[in-house]
Amino acid sequence: MTNKNYELIIKNGYIIDGSGNPWYKGDIGIKNGKIANIDFYINEKEGYRIINAKDLFISPGFIDLHTHTDINILAMPYCESAIMQGVTTAVAGNCGWSMAPINPKYLSDLQEYFSPFLLGNFDYGWKWSTLEEYYQKVEKKPFAINLAPLVAHGTIRIAVKGFSSEPVTVEEINKMKYLLRQSLQEGAFGMSTGLAYPPGCYATTEELVALGDELKNFGRLYASHIRNESRDLIDSVQEAIKIGRKNKITIQISHLKAKGKSNWGKVSYALKMMEQARTEGLEIGCDVYPYLAGSTTITSILPNWLLEGGVVKMLERLKDKNQRIRLKKCFMEDNFPEGNDIKDAGFEGIFIASSKNREYEGFSISEIIKRKKRSNEPFEVLFDLILELKGNATVNKFITNEEDMQYILTHPLSAIVTDSWATKPNAKGKPHPRTYGTFPRVLGKYVREKKLMRLEEAIRKMTSYPASIMRIKDRGLLRQGYWADITIFNPDTILDQATYQNPHQYPLGISYVIVNGKIAVDKGNLIQEGYGKVLRAK
Repeated sequence: MTNKNYELIIKNGYIIDGSGNPWYKGDIGIKNGKIANIDFYINEKEGYRIINAKDLFISPGFIDLHTHTDINILAMPYCESAIMQGVTTAVAGNCGWSMAPINPKYLSDLQEYFSPFLLGNFDYGWKWSTLEEYYQKVEKKPFAINLAPLVAHGTIRIAVKGFSSEPVTVEEINKMKYLLRQSLQEGAFGMSTGLAYPPGCYATTEELVALGDELKNFGRLYASHIRNESRDLIDSVQEAIKIGRKNKITIQISHLKAKGKSNWGKVSYALKMMEQARTEGLEIGCDVYPYLAGSTTITSILPNWLLEGGVVKMLERLKDKNQRIRLKKCFMEDNFPEGNDIKDAGFEGIFIASSKNREYEGFSISEIIKRKKRSNEPFEVLFDLILELKGNATVNKFITNEEDMQYILTHPLSAIVTDSWATKPNAKGKPHPRTYGTFPRVLGKYVREKKLMRLEEAIRKMTSYPASIMRIKDRGLLRQGYWADITIFNPDTILDQATYQNPHQYPLGISYVIVNGKIAVDKGNLIQEGYGKVLRAK
């Protein structure tokens, strides 16, 4: 560069480097997408572009350890809801859902699996088969943030045997191991499971241990939406620990919570179990979002036996009067092991977030029951609703309490996540407000207002800690030679604005976001350019 050492210089800010150490004053010089210098003072004449960060904090870009951004990155490449809250890297493919590998024989099953999350007016193409082929398709067009892919056990299982609940044979487990191994060779950072959902719920612990052997060979992560987050929470955490011990692999418990009032308080024991496992040499941690409602498919309300064989079979069973009698009895007697959302949240605590019939969006099941004037048969209304929507809807479920959430949030073993996918303000539906507000909510409400933890510790949970869990090298810290993924925010104003009824609102206080050395949010304004990369494990 002629008389210039840096493409961009950030000056006069308070640097929080991501390590958890106290902030310090300094300037940062960026060149060729990386941090070229951090010093007390860098002459602004040495840079082509200067950001004056006076009174602002400079941190590594937030690494969202648990997302489903791979599902809609093709349709929403600018990832507006993510980047406007400071996210520069999203770990995708969680909860047993990834967009590959695909077996054409079971493609329709996979599409049914994803249907509540897919954008109906967008042509995905579905011409890929492997994880690498999918991400090569993603890379053909610019996209806003970095993606770190996981491969999903549920997707692999569908590719081998569809939605069958039958135990895997030796031949089938070998096919699953091959697909997992292929995905790991292609750069997947690990495998996720969704053991609360079909077909993941049909897997035995032995099946997961067998697959974990492949993770061990590559030194990769096992991230698990565990089998049960309510009555059997402790047993489900113990299962994850067992899988980790058997294979000596890193375990990440996804969005740790205890669902339902009768289970509140169990999270402290679950975290003690993790602490004990770490004293015995098992690397294990968890993640959490700072809200009391979860978000998932409407079909997750149903017991897994009803979902065996896929959505079409489920809808057929819902039309059967005898099956409805059996199903209602299941709810009333609370006798299905995966958890009873009606008991945990109530009809009043489950809200339609997105639906093919938009008139239901934002309303609770209880409100829909009243609108239909059928208060004497609430279960019949629920079953009719799922039939009407063909199972194609997402819901927000209020199932946790503030004390549990704060306990997890402040625990040293937790990372902060959105558990969401990217969207934008003119998109349909009422997505969970975490989609827009997670990281600013922690920094505004829980750090600045409630003073639950130090600012530097909160930033560690959003940056270097998730990077270390994933083994993402040269990101997550502000260090010379690291990629320049940087978020600059105002500590006095940063706060979420998204609500459950009005979620499509950007947060306050995010001044700049830099992805791979390029400015993606400039003075609070979104720059619709794609500077993201697909990261691949090596």
